[in-house]
Amino acid sequence: MAPIDKIAWLRVEDGRVLGARSHGKDVFYLPGGKREPGEADVETLVREVGEELAVAIEAASAVRFGVFEAQAHGKAAGVLVRMTCYTAEFSGALVASGEIAELAWLTYDDRDRVSPINRLVFDHLRERGLLAIRATPSRG
Repeated sequence: MAPIDKIAWLRVEDGRVLGARSHGKDVFYLPGGKREPGEADVETLVREVGEELAVAIEAASAVRFGVFEAQAHGKAAGVLVRMTCYTAEFSGALVASGEIAELAWLTYDDRDRVSPINRLVFDHLRERGLLAIRATPSRG
C-alpha cells in the first residue's frame, strides 16, 4: 500500500513552529493536506493553507525543506504517511478556518502534542538549531 501523500507548510518564527489542530483531533499537525488529482506540490500547499488558515501563500517563495515518512496518526499499524514540507512566505492574518479548531506556536517541549510524522520534523528542526526547546517567557 502506498503511503498517504501530504504536503505541509513549515512556518518557523522565533524558534517556534506553527501547528494546527483539526476539530475532533487531539494532536497538532503542520498546516497542509492531501493533493487533489493533477495538483503539483505548490498548488496543494497554496490551496490547503488558504483553506485552513485564511492566508495566501506566495507560491514563488516556496522552498522544499524535506520529505518525512512515519506511521499515520490514527490509522491502522503499517499505514504510512509521506509528508513533503515547504517553507514559504505568506500574506494575510493567520486564522483557524474550515476544519481547523486551533493554531499554536510550538517548541520542542510540545513534541508530545504533535503527530508521529511531525515529531520527525521537530527532531530535524531541533538538530538544525531552528526549534527552541521551550518558549521564551514574555517580558512584561
